[in-house]
This record gives sequence, C-alpha cells and structure tokens, in this order.
Amino acid sequence: MGTQETVEVQKVSFSDELVAFIEQWKDKRGNLIMILHRIQQEFTFLPWDAMRQVSEMINTPLAKIYGVATFYHYFKLEKPGKHKLAVCMGTACYLKGAGDLITEFGNLLDIKVNETTGDGLFTLESVRCVGCCGLAPVVMVGDEVYGKLGTDGLPAVLAEYRGEKGE
Repeated sequence: MGTQETVEVQKVSFSDELVAFIEQWKDKRGNLIMILHRIQQEFTFLPWDAMRQVSEMINTPLAKIYGVATFYHYFKLEKPGKHKLAVCMGTACYLKGAGDLITEFGNLLDIKVNETTGDGLFTLESVRCVGCCGLAPVVMVGDEVYGKLGTDGLPAVLAEYRGEKGE
C-alpha cells in the first residue's frame, strides 16, 4: 500500500477589492485567466486556498482552475522570493555566457532555476529575451537591469539586495 502525505493548506483572505473584481468578472467569458491574474497580483502567486475559494465563487471545478494555473508559465503555485533574479537566455545573452550566470547564481544561492532560497529572499528564473541585447548578458532583479555582467559581478548584485551594501 502507498503512503499518504498530508499537506497543510494555508488559509488566505481576499481583499474587498479582489472580491469586487471577482464578482465583476464572475459571469464574463474568459473570466478565469483575468481572475487568476488578479489573485496573483494580490498574493504574488496562486495559493491553493485562493483557487479553492474562486472555484466556489465562480462555480468552476477546482480541477479546471488548477489546469489553467499549471498550463500557463506565468502563474506561480509557490510563493516566490522577495527578489526575482531573471537571467535572460535570449540568443545574444546565451551566446555571451548567460548559462554561466545561471550556474553561478545556483552555486552562490544553493538553488536551481525556478527555486527560491530558504530565507525567501531570491527566486532564480531563466527567461527569454528581455529586449536589452546590446547589454548582453543581462540579469534583471525586479525592474532593475544589470548588463554586461560576468560571474564575478554576481556577488555584488546579490549583496545589494541582501542589504550588505550601503544604501
């Protein structure tokens, strides 16, 4: 017989604005993606309990909501780190060593792509072209662009967000 794993589901509360948004979109075509976008905007990811609540609110099977949430790469089912490290893997960045940046970030933070550090500070992502090809290779941390970056520059980038550098 197989073993059964128990997973604790964290309860979430929707803001009044989110509830109003869901009510506004409840009966419209294409409502599910719009609602999931708005939930992710509020929580930075799609908590399981939020998907369960939406299932009840818009009378849509939870399996369908989960299917949409897992189909689209944009939606996150786990809470991301405070700072998203997005390493561009577009052609120019790839050719100029972006793969080495991912490897080095992984070594420095002890995580792999699409993982979050244990302290919840960083999430490492590999992304397609960010439109800064002249600065290749490029790393984005939030909205901040770091271009012409080598592996030797990564500790300084991380230090900025760890508060180790004077602000």
